[in-house]
Amino acid sequence: MRIGLTYDLRDDYAGRGLSEEALAEFDSPETVGALEAALAANGHEVDRIGHVQALAARLVAGHRWDLVFNIAEGVEGRNREAQVPALLEAYRTGGGVPWSAYGEWMRTAQAEANRPLFLGPLGTEMLPTLSDVHQRLTDGGTVADIGCGDGWSSIGIARAYPQTRVDGYDVDAASIDAARRNAKEYGVDDRVTFALVDGASVQTDKRYDLVTFFECVHDMPDPVSVLAGARRIVADEGTVLVMDEKVGEKFTVPCDEIERMMYAYSFLVCLPDGMSHPDSAGTGTVMRPATLEKYATEAGYTGLDVLPIEHDFFRFYRLQH
Repeated sequence: MRIGLTYDLRDDYAGRGLSEEALAEFDSPETVGALEAALAANGHEVDRIGHVQALAARLVAGHRWDLVFNIAEGVEGRNREAQVPALLEAYRTGGGVPWSAYGEWMRTAQAEANRPLFLGPLGTEMLPTLSDVHQRLTDGGTVADIGCGDGWSSIGIARAYPQTRVDGYDVDAASIDAARRNAKEYGVDDRVTFALVDGASVQTDKRYDLVTFFECVHDMPDPVSVLAGARRIVADEGTVLVMDEKVGEKFTVPCDEIERMMYAYSFLVCLPDGMSHPDSAGTGTVMRPATLEKYATEAGYTGLDVLPIEHDFFRFYRLQH
């Protein structure tokens, strides 16, 4: 896998008048080198990108990666470390910390991390492995992209399948606004629409050829109702596709490097966000196949299939309806 590494070096900020305490938050060359070595030792090609401005310039220049691994914090704004008091309180009381508490850059960073995958291999390599889905979309199918975020998955599918129409749905207003801007910028806004609505409450007469959930089911406070909503809007011969984290099928000790990373994301972001909603399932990032199958069965599906789509970080499922 080709992985881009973004980071903030102390030396890049040393001349900006920041205090020693502020500079201590930034990374050293040794830290970046250790991360690069660890990723390379696991067989990955690592590209040191630098700070987020460098990432933006590289994206504009057309550079793409399978994954962007970000440890950059920036100079201002609310980052994970800033939420530590709220996280401690949440874990003491059983409460949560919503995504909105982390600020706009957290939302944008999440979208940008998956952007290369969604604009590239998703539509050109992964979906074509599903022959029935590929044929329907090639012929001009319809897609409902639940939890679409900033819209990159919807846009990527539309670019890969010029005859297909995509409707993206999300509960976050800022994400929907960004998705509409992105679709217009990429010239697909005539075939890609976005709506601010809970996936459980989509009202449409359409029956979609493909309903997708890309890395979002584990974040949903009520995944059963949203999965049931997808079952209502998918065509009889259509497909409900879920992409979520490729964690172990069972809990084991010690777990592998991927699962350790996912537990860190879960502890700091996904689980507290889920718990910030009343009556939440509280899934967290580490959603194993059996957990998804339980949700799917409760939503009225008869089971699921793990698809033979290879990716280091994600597992793909087809829900049986």
